Amino acid sequence: MPTPSWLEASLNVSGELAESVAEVFARFAPSGVVTEQGVRYSNMDDEGTPIETVTVRAYLPVDEHLEETRHKLEAALFYLGMIQPLPAPIYTSIDDQNWMEAWKEHYQPILIGRRLIIVPTWLDSPNPDRITIRIDPGMAFGTGTHPTTQLCLEMIEAIFDQAPILNRKSQIINSRPSLVANQSSLIDIGCGSGILSIAALKLGANSSLGVDIDETAIAVSKANAAVNGIAAEQFFLGIGSVKEVLGGKFDIRCAPLVLVNILAPVIIRLFDEGLADLVTPGGILILSGILEEQVEAVLSAASAHGMEQSEKKEKEDWVALTCQHTNL
Repeated sequence: MPTPSWLEASLNVSGELAESVAEVFARFAPSGVVTEQGVRYSNMDDEGTPIETVTVRAYLPVDEHLEETRHKLEAALFYLGMIQPLPAPIYTSIDDQNWMEAWKEHYQPILIGRRLIIVPTWLDSPNPDRITIRIDPGMAFGTGTHPTTQLCLEMIEAIFDQAPILNRKSQIINSRPSLVANQSSLIDIGCGSGILSIAALKLGANSSLGVDIDETAIAVSKANAAVNGIAAEQFFLGIGSVKEVLGGKFDIRCAPLVLVNILAPVIIRLFDEGLADLVTPGGILILSGILEEQVEAVLSAASAHGMEQSEKKEKEDWVALTCQHTNL
């Protein structure tokens, strides 16, 4: 028997807790963290209904630090559990030779909206009529399984389909088709796996600037872009956030479409750093990673910087918003 090279730690939690547990896991799992959520289908045409429970998985290297790492992980989960009760983590030994197979067992294609499908890199798309986005779930920075990513993708699709999702003023609604017709550029703050930019580019965007404060995320985005046939001159990537974009580190400083799929407290802080200034007049800001009870605080921050809600979408306990400038 080969010596187990990885120790899988997993927790089955509600969607509300999944993000917090993933953040804790990420402190101790050098190979990344993945969240997975089952989907029920009633028939072939059904786009799927997410199952409530989310499984969060992390893989700890089996080395001389394993016991110390496991102890620290459980201590961090204990403190998180003091805020809201958590089940005990489940540990499973994984042989090194079965590492990728362990990931693959948990992933299947995911239908998004009317036109998109997320497909693991090792599978063929079961629906060639949909636009395929290939993502390696083992990279663990946005696989499409979490409601926050799905909400963003649905909103992006709606924008490029010219669906009537904006309802504030007729001139704002009328500005959106030109945004799409002109093959718009976009900025993806906290790009992670690159999944949102890749989807937008495949739906018709001309170019995207993806920035992240994590070097690994930039490498992951580049790899996923290559797998999806996205040229380097279409998808510009670099380390940074709002301040770096506004400060001129990159060739683009604003865009008609800006994507932010992070967490509500970070979104609020980014507004103070100039997030609204990234959106051109008449443009659209998509915000996701927001819990229902955090919506009011996010909208308050948006309003303080001259933006207001134009659409709201919900999935489970999560909310995504589109916002536009109020001075149009």
